[in-house]
Amino acid sequence: MSLFKRRGIQGPTAGELIPPRPVQRAGGVTVTNESALRHSAVWACLRLRANLVSTMPVDVYRRVGEMKVEVPKPPVLVNPGGDRVGMMEWLYSTQFDLDRAGNAFGLITARDGLGLPARIELVPLADVTVRQRDGVVTYRIGQQEYAADEVWHERQYTMAGLAVGLSPIAYAAWSIGEYLSVQQFALDWFGNGAVPSAHLKNTAKTISPDQAEETKRRFKSATSNQDLFVTGNDWEYKMIQADAAGADWIEAKRYGIGDIARFFDCPGDLIDAGSNGMTYANITQRNLQFLVMNLGPAIVRREDALSSLTSRPRFVKLNTDALLRMDPQTRAAMLRTQIESRQLAPSEARELEDRQPFTEQQLSEFDRLFGTKNPAPTGASAPTGATT
Repeated sequence: MSLFKRRGIQGPTAGELIPPRPVQRAGGVTVTNESALRHSAVWACLRLRANLVSTMPVDVYRRVGEMKVEVPKPPVLVNPGGDRVGMMEWLYSTQFDLDRAGNAFGLITARDGLGLPARIELVPLADVTVRQRDGVVTYRIGQQEYAADEVWHERQYTMAGLAVGLSPIAYAAWSIGEYLSVQQFALDWFGNGAVPSAHLKNTAKTISPDQAEETKRRFKSATSNQDLFVTGNDWEYKMIQADAAGADWIEAKRYGIGDIARFFDCPGDLIDAGSNGMTYANITQRNLQFLVMNLGPAIVRREDALSSLTSRPRFVKLNTDALLRMDPQTRAAMLRTQIESRQLAPSEARELEDRQPFTEQQLSEFDRLFGTKNPAPTGASAPTGATT
């Protein structure tokens, strides 16, 4: 996104804080929002975060006294992009853009009776230019100018006084560019016949400078086209830097992955980039740590933005339970504890497990098996006459 200088305000300009497109050129490689996706760690971080956020159910509530009561969702939170773009796809696309560029844009093409957006058609980041002059923000999408109330603009990684969010790819361009550069070196070496610095030595005699130049010319002429270089038994060829270059390539890739994981707020072990040195008792604890420390703030920001699509005092919540799924044994123990501590009714526990309430026949069977003095099994309704 290109930004123009904001007039009348002292201090650094937007152009100084956010590099212009193309974002950066590092190591001979131009890094853009698209080319950065060739970095496996960039793709993995963006994919993981967008996968999780987009598959969280979107619920709408309104507060009644001290309780929140779920209410029907407006159409814009079911099919925000029309019949062809559902909420899951829309959330994935916008989260992907937010995490890589700090911004997501869409055109508001329909409104409901309250004047709220009823349809938002997303647009590519590369087509958008944001202008901020004298406190007024306008957008240019392609060749068309739009006012702020015509565009859905969600921001992430904001700074005071800026109309756009900061781009992680812009600031990670050096690390991404280094990775893409060594990747290009590998392609040239293995695919295009590029040759690192080497030592071509005559083992039989000392040769003159003129002979050395002629031999060098013949050697380069032959190998530049992947042809054969024919010699007698008096020449020795040694690739001095090939092993070192290969080691540097592997080391740069290893460093780049961990560095990118930090830029995109995604632990390295979650994208198969090696262990972070921490141990967890179970997968639930690991997911909880990721939710609280890494993904949680982004979810809260999204809830706040999506709440603006509903009429107040309604608000939107993304259901994070899917991320915190437990193994069956842990989940059963949790439900039993909640039932025994009177936090959850047995019928509610069965509903959480997508099961119908017990029938009278089932309750009678429990009475025969366990007797009326024993507590009801986990998730069961207490039998008639059972002691509590």
